[in-house]
Amino acid sequence: MSLKQRLLLLVLSTVCLVWLAAAVFTYWDAKQELEQVLDAHLAQASTLLVAQSTEELDDLEEEKAPLLHKYSRRVAFQIWEASDKLLFHSGNSPTTPLAGSKTGFSDIRIAGQDWRVFTSQAQGEHDHQLIIHVAERKDVREQLANSIIANLLTPLWFTLPLLAILLWWAVATSLKPLVKLTQAVAQRKPDNLSAIALQTPVEVQPLVERLNQLFSRTKALIENERRFTADAAHELRTPIAGIQAQVQVAQAALSAENREHALTQALQGCQRASHLIAQLLTLARLESNASTSFLSCDLQELAKQQISELAPSALEQGVQLELAEGEPVHIQGLATLLEVLLRNLLDNAIRYTGANTEVVVTASSIDQQACLTICDTGPGLAPEEIAKITERFYRPADTTGTGSGLGLSIVKRIVELHAGSLQIKQGATGRGLCVSIYFPTRT
Repeated sequence: MSLKQRLLLLVLSTVCLVWLAAAVFTYWDAKQELEQVLDAHLAQASTLLVAQSTEELDDLEEEKAPLLHKYSRRVAFQIWEASDKLLFHSGNSPTTPLAGSKTGFSDIRIAGQDWRVFTSQAQGEHDHQLIIHVAERKDVREQLANSIIANLLTPLWFTLPLLAILLWWAVATSLKPLVKLTQAVAQRKPDNLSAIALQTPVEVQPLVERLNQLFSRTKALIENERRFTADAAHELRTPIAGIQAQVQVAQAALSAENREHALTQALQGCQRASHLIAQLLTLARLESNASTSFLSCDLQELAKQQISELAPSALEQGVQLELAEGEPVHIQGLATLLEVLLRNLLDNAIRYTGANTEVVVTASSIDQQACLTICDTGPGLAPEEIAKITERFYRPADTTGTGSGLGLSIVKRIVELHAGSLQIKQGATGRGLCVSIYFPTRT
């Protein structure tokens, strides 16, 4: 069911229910008021008869009053002498008493007909007691009430269809902005992710804003994927070409020594390609990271574990790894990603600082923030190089070690996922590099 149909159904149902309730109340209220009016009319008619009673009534034999108007058939009256003598009556009244001698309103059934009667008493010329009955047939009163109420309700029957048409027009007009928005989205090409520029009501504006935000995020994601794919293809081309070349050299080698050297170079190329692919997959997973519940993690303990795992590799390179003493530093995060962050930073330090250098890892709390610092005593980088090293696949021109240029890009993305900040600067003594990461200490 469309939104227009749902709105029309709900509005028309509500209007019909209200209309029905109003009609029922109008019927009941009009009938009650009409009963009161007719009863008052009976009482007034009886009062007039009492006022006009004269001595001539005493001399009358039983006579009928003529019917002077078509509505006079509604009202019947009788004038009785206290001695049960019918002195005068209307042509439409029965000859039997319409009520007893007690004054006031009463109901009676005579010859299969129900009557509403008002009884009053008067004093005749010779002190004779007169009893006056003024009555109406109930079925006539009912017909009159139904006729009047029908005249009141008839306009409602004609206005309801008109109201339905007007409501349909109002709903259709009100939903035009949504229809235009639907058409604008439906007519878009798949690659059109520009913002929607439509004048919409205040209630629809949040939806347009959310759609524009979605388009913006999707556009950024697609651009990242395109750039990622292009960069990955470009970076993988070099090690694969190197492997192919070394294998061809091995095939054409005339001596076992040359063949062994070529195969060794091919194996190293495979290792570099494997490392690059692993880094690319890690970065891809981070780019499509879904929201995950963070848990409490101890930076001090995570750093200790990664230093233990990488210590043999550091020893081979002549690099000394050191963890500064300190209290546990807890943050809310994903331990797996934080391990990747530490491993990439330590691996870069081991690869590029050179022999006889130190790498010091420090975890501390500063101004309600957790700080993870990794400083080395290597050759360091120029300021213009520091500004670029977090870009994908970027490697400084004078770099001698092997790598993919993705390590710090991965570190930057993990820091962003943890709502932290990354700072890279030269060492305190002017040598080496110092990487500082600040995490919010959420509870």
